Amino acid sequence: MMLININDIKNGMTVIVDGNLCLIQEFQHVKPGKGSPFIKIKLKNLRTGSIVENTYNTNIKIERAHVDKMPMQFLYVDGSNYVFMNTETYEQLEIPATKLENESKFIKEGMEIQIDQYEGEILGVSLPEKVEYEIVETEPAVKGNTTNNAMKDATIETGYVVKVPLFINQGEKIVISTSDGKYSGRA
Repeated sequence: MMLININDIKNGMTVIVDGNLCLIQEFQHVKPGKGSPFIKIKLKNLRTGSIVENTYNTNIKIERAHVDKMPMQFLYVDGSNYVFMNTETYEQLEIPATKLENESKFIKEGMEIQIDQYEGEILGVSLPEKVEYEIVETEPAVKGNTTNNAMKDATIETGYVVKVPLFINQGEKIVISTSDGKYSGRA
């Protein structure tokens, strides 16, 4: 167990708060005109996904959790499990699709990802910030439709539907931001 002073926290740090494994999303040091200073922290529970905001005195210590980040490569889907391979040991690991609901729309064969693990428990996966995909289906551009920033639906190779500019055609490669699922540009 490693305790750190609450003044030493950083965004992205993993801590244990009230027995829950949490990720620090944001924090703010507050020094009111009267009274003692305190810290407001926005925490994401890594097991449930819920987000809470708490305030703490600046003189407490908080338990830091060591989360292992393993480099893995996605191999294939086996029934309701996603199969990954450790790129260093070649060990295979299966993760239930229910743990990857948001990420599954961006995972493609051969993709390099990072699996977050805490004491043997799989918390989730970290995808690359931006990923290149091929458009497998989209409507052709309609002549005369030149409204500013006109967008149309396009289906990428994983089955995810994204809004793209009218000039993008089927078979082209585009880049999508995995954090918000939006079109980022041509590949």
